[in-house]
Amino acid sequence: MDTTTWDQICRIREWLDDETPQTGDEDRRLLRILKISEEVGEVAEALHGALAANPRKGASHTWDDVRKELCDVAVTTLVALATLTEKPDAEFEGRLKQLVDRISPASGPDREAVETGV
Repeated sequence: MDTTTWDQICRIREWLDDETPQTGDEDRRLLRILKISEEVGEVAEALHGALAANPRKGASHTWDDVRKELCDVAVTTLVALATLTEKPDAEFEGRLKQLVDRISPASGPDREAVETGV
């Protein structure tokens, strides 16, 4: 992600900080993390609707709705991360690197082939 994305995430966090009724820092962190679960529930609802899995509701959503809700989960998660640390970009990039390193060949000819594209 680039700095524009993180600037926008921090702008949303700052807006929430300003507009949310006064709560302590602890409650703010807990509520931001809890909000992720709410958003995941909306993904599940959209998925059920896209698959017409609920006969009572039928095809109530589209795959566009699922993608939109997934984006909401990602943004909500990044806002929560920005609430927990002053450097959410570094935290995210560091963790992403760890995850990619876990699936990359550790060393030897395979690692060299990955790095050189051979």
